[in-house]
Amino acid sequence: MQIMDELNRDIDKVALTLRHFIREQISGFKKKGAVVGVSGGIDSAVILTLCVEELGVENVFGMLLPEKESAASSTPLGAEICESLGVTYEEVPISPILEALDIYNKKDQVIKRACPEYDPKIHQTSLVLPDFLSTGAVNVPYMKLFKDGELVSQHRLKANDYLEIIGLQGVKQRSRMIVQYMYAEKMNYIVCGTTNKTELVLGQFVKYGDGGVDIEPLADCYKTQVYALAKYLNVNEEIIKRPPSADTWSHYTTDQEFYWRMPIQIMDQLLYGREHKLSLDVIEKNTKLPKETVQNALKHLDRVESTTEYIRSAPPTCYINR
Repeated sequence: MQIMDELNRDIDKVALTLRHFIREQISGFKKKGAVVGVSGGIDSAVILTLCVEELGVENVFGMLLPEKESAASSTPLGAEICESLGVTYEEVPISPILEALDIYNKKDQVIKRACPEYDPKIHQTSLVLPDFLSTGAVNVPYMKLFKDGELVSQHRLKANDYLEIIGLQGVKQRSRMIVQYMYAEKMNYIVCGTTNKTELVLGQFVKYGDGGVDIEPLADCYKTQVYALAKYLNVNEEIIKRPPSADTWSHYTTDQEFYWRMPIQIMDQLLYGREHKLSLDVIEKNTKLPKETVQNALKHLDRVESTTEYIRSAPPTCYINR
């Protein structure tokens, strides 16, 4: 069995199913169209294209929501795909919101505690985790400092600093969602999410941020399948080749460096094998990883899914019998 072949099977039918899902959900919500946050990344490009194909360009609205630490290429790539599809869009920088909440200054203070030499005027920052295939279960976050694109130092983060900085970074996604809903409600549109299955399983989204949407068409598509969809839909090759990232650090930090801790082809094959209860021999053959590494990786994924369950869950509700 070839896992990658299974992941890439019948992409034309997958695209058709996703299009019909988008149409049915919008009809069910009694809305006129969809707002899509366009980041210049592959997930939002695929969703925007599917929405246009199914709903018509006049019923889709794109939103570019950069901030001062976004990569320089994000906004141009987002604008390019909107324009190539004929989608009306608006750019609303969220930096003023973050500055009003003092997010940048608070984050600088946390980084300064961990990295005494840090100077926000000259350093770019990146939060990373060790490569799983090299280090195994070691899950220690490091703050890296770059100057003129070159790594100059890295420091291990204490648990409390890590939690604080994650909380501050999450405000970026939550601010973007506030703006998207402001526009969506004005137009009587839904907000269409871009979280894929790999991200969903790993808890790789911000609750009430990029996870706070009306529909998630890609929630049953692994990231590998999103790449296949992008090629099928003729998405701009520059977007397809761009390393995926949350794009919230001043030095561009890929999802492999922080979330996945391994190449996406390996991650998705492990997740697929785990979901379909494939034998260790089959997973080992497909990933070309030693059996012990496969076993450890599957245990790691079990832990990740367990510890992020609260992110996926709806708020508990108390029912009182009267």
